[in-house]
Amino acid sequence: MLLADGTFRLSSTWKFTAADSGSAGHPVVWRAAPGAVPVISGAVRVTGWVQEGTSGVWSASVPAGTETRQVYVDGKKVPMAGAPLSELGWNGGWTGSSSGYNINGDANAKAWFGARTAAEVAKVQFDYPGGNGPWTESRCPVASYSAGTATLTMAQPCWTNVTNRAAFSQGSGGLPSMSVGAKPARVDNARALLSSGEWFLDSAANKLYYQPESGQQVPNLDVEVPRLESLLQGAGTLANPLHDVTFTGLQFSYATWNDPSRPAGFSDVQSNLRITEGRNQGMCTFANPAGSCPWGALTQPLANVAFTATTNLSLIGNRFVNLGGAGLSVMYGARNTLIQGNEFTDIASTALLLGCTYDPTPTNASEAQGIKNHCTPDPAAVSGDSIGLNEILTNTTVSDNVIHHIGTDYSSACGITLLFSRGTKITNNVLYDLPYTAITAGVIQGHVDQASTPQNSTNINESNTISNNLFHDYMSVRSDGGAIYAEGHQAGYVYRTDGTIDPVATLAKGLQVKGNVAFNGRNTNFTYYDDAGSEWINWEGNVAFGAGGAAQGGCSSTGHFWIRNNYFSAPLQSYACNPPVDSNASGNVSIPATPSPGQIPTAILAAAGLTSAYVAQPNAGAPQVRYISPTNAAQVLIGGHGFTPTTPVYVKNVQVTGVQFVSGGFLIVPIPGGTTASDIRVGDGGGPATAGRVDDTDSRIVYSGFSLQSGRTFGDLNGDIHFATANGSTATLTFTGTGIVVYGEQNTDQGNIGISIDGGAQQTVSTVPTDGLRHANVSLYTRTGLSAGTHTIVVTKLSGTYAVLDGFAVVNTGPTTTRLDDTDSRIVYSGFSLQSGRTFGDLNGDIHFATANGSTATLTFTGTGIAVYGEQNTDQGNIGISIDGGAQQTVSTVPTDGLRHANVSLYTRTGLSAGTHTIVVTKLSGTYAVLDGFAVTTA
Repeated sequence: MLLADGTFRLSSTWKFTAADSGSAGHPVVWRAAPGAVPVISGAVRVTGWVQEGTSGVWSASVPAGTETRQVYVDGKKVPMAGAPLSELGWNGGWTGSSSGYNINGDANAKAWFGARTAAEVAKVQFDYPGGNGPWTESRCPVASYSAGTATLTMAQPCWTNVTNRAAFSQGSGGLPSMSVGAKPARVDNARALLSSGEWFLDSAANKLYYQPESGQQVPNLDVEVPRLESLLQGAGTLANPLHDVTFTGLQFSYATWNDPSRPAGFSDVQSNLRITEGRNQGMCTFANPAGSCPWGALTQPLANVAFTATTNLSLIGNRFVNLGGAGLSVMYGARNTLIQGNEFTDIASTALLLGCTYDPTPTNASEAQGIKNHCTPDPAAVSGDSIGLNEILTNTTVSDNVIHHIGTDYSSACGITLLFSRGTKITNNVLYDLPYTAITAGVIQGHVDQASTPQNSTNINESNTISNNLFHDYMSVRSDGGAIYAEGHQAGYVYRTDGTIDPVATLAKGLQVKGNVAFNGRNTNFTYYDDAGSEWINWEGNVAFGAGGAAQGGCSSTGHFWIRNNYFSAPLQSYACNPPVDSNASGNVSIPATPSPGQIPTAILAAAGLTSAYVAQPNAGAPQVRYISPTNAAQVLIGGHGFTPTTPVYVKNVQVTGVQFVSGGFLIVPIPGGTTASDIRVGDGGGPATAGRVDDTDSRIVYSGFSLQSGRTFGDLNGDIHFATANGSTATLTFTGTGIVVYGEQNTDQGNIGISIDGGAQQTVSTVPTDGLRHANVSLYTRTGLSAGTHTIVVTKLSGTYAVLDGFAVVNTGPTTTRLDDTDSRIVYSGFSLQSGRTFGDLNGDIHFATANGSTATLTFTGTGIAVYGEQNTDQGNIGISIDGGAQQTVSTVPTDGLRHANVSLYTRTGLSAGTHTIVVTKLSGTYAVLDGFAVTTA
């Protein structure tokens, strides 16, 4: 089935049943037509905008019954109307109770709620980052406000589920309640809080409000409002599965998930699993009174694309983007599923959800109905299923997928959540820019198991593998997680004839974690984390650098771990709580936190991440650098993603030869002496050329009529030139500097070239040599004295048989300033966390922030000046600045006008001696300190 290019707007869920199956070896294939990008959309495009008076707010009608938690403008999610508590001037003088808050001590909050109608109040939602542990972010709606008693009543059951969770016995890990006195960090979903770039939906009036950002023309915007929660649903039965179906080349976008707006809210427990069915949900016989069984049977996020009871299902080369729930789920007896070469990005919850919280022991007859009720979309449709081992998720392969920027609404989301399965292989995927753990296996299941009570909960897990994945820049928002996080039983036991467990055979059926590479874990406790009740795990041949306090370890695990032949920059066997029954380490190698080429076996780096068939696919993305090893060597190791064997690397604008392509995530690059990390550019991006030589192969030179000639032996820079034979052929370069030199060749077969800068009069330059000899790589034209700034030069062939260009040299006689974003890998953070997707005007929409005094950001730079960029806001205080270990200067980041100012210079120092310096920024006071990077000035 070929799908044409364009957007297919669904009016209802696209459903597949067993009747839509193919046959063994002959699947039904739903495929994008050649060159097409079919978008399967659950949204309506909003038009007919009118301005609301002079307020700057626009409104438009939406279909009756529209309900959503997301709105997308020109393909990007924009936030709902809301604000941090601190921005509202509310003093937080609130008293909590089992029903909500008394806010009589906060005059501003009283006035604000008092001015709202009952319907407006009932739309408001409070956000509690870290409220139920630093790995969580719960949200609860407000139910009502009583002006007479200044009482906010919170929605039930959310409030009880967040603040009064049932205690349970024999716990090996805490699942804490939030104090009733905890104040929210944000207030969301109120029209009165609309600000630039935000939206509000009045569902009663069927009207959407949007306040545009500066420069946006609302009638010209593509505003997409999701209406569906389920885009695609494939559901068979265990006796009659949906089978032999493939989806390839499709894009699934614009679906929402509305349950967190309802009274159950988002009572976060861990990894986006939540409580919706009572304060003792999933606590089985360990709570008093007993909760639902099995242990850990919590509510999963809704997946916008979901499959149950399938066989031989393939999803290959699709995109899951701009979704309001989880991206994709597969569970309930699915067998032989292939999920390969897809991209998952801009997803509110987890990217990929494998398995179900209700089926750790499907052979237990008492749990059959619970499995049908919670692991399938329609319990009635599977009422005839006989549940046993046939219900186990079996032989799922997840390979060569790219997962990034997920958990955009629910920051405890993992990239991949693996619950209960057999024969699962998660291999050669790339996961980055994640708010929490990259891959979790068995989450919640182990919280009543440990060395002293190893069999309180059991499951069917066995023979699962997590191998050769590449992780970087994870744990950017939440804490207490890692690159791979495991809980609970991970093996099917194999017994000897004498009734004892055979450790070799059992480990072979355990969780195999091999060949993974992880770096830049922002708030990582343990990179490879065997937590509560985890057992039978083989950690072998993995890499972790710059990735947290410990490379491997956990809390209250059961044990039976083998940690072998890994390359770690941090300690291993770090067991902070009750130790495991056994932990076996051998052959592990200690490496620096900033490893150079040769300090990690190239074979491990080469095997991690996308395989060769997928590194150049569009879903792999453009090259991005996230790590550069120290440059005081002849070569550097560059880490990131999106690299291919043909990705160019430039040092000071000159393309480097001899680059070793290791994998889609790593390059080894030779560098000349004196190179700094800021001199290195990977890929075709980078903006205007800056001071230094620019080879003719630089991607920033735009050619018309010129061709490349390589392998020359006349002395050209890097043995190549660009040449033209047709008059009028041009070479154009945009550069930042005060001068420019044009390099080329003089020879008797050449003639005149024309030079024009910034559209000025063209100057004619002869390239015919006076001595009749060839002169290669020579300066043909020099211009100095340009104003400091950005200019454009155009070189035009005017006459002769050939015109030859060998590049340019950009001259800058004044200081050069280079801006470094807060995400730059050269900044070393302690206590700071990344926040992405902001709309306040931060550089690249992200900042690093800290809440603990004493948190630091350190940068070593080469230059004569430095500027610190951040934010001024009323919830901030003082920061301390120290350069080269000198006296600390105190700088206030509290604005004098009481308004937020983003991406502003907080501190500037000039006149430093030419050379290398180190600056340390320290949080001293206030609720937050915000860093948006630095600007380095060189003479």
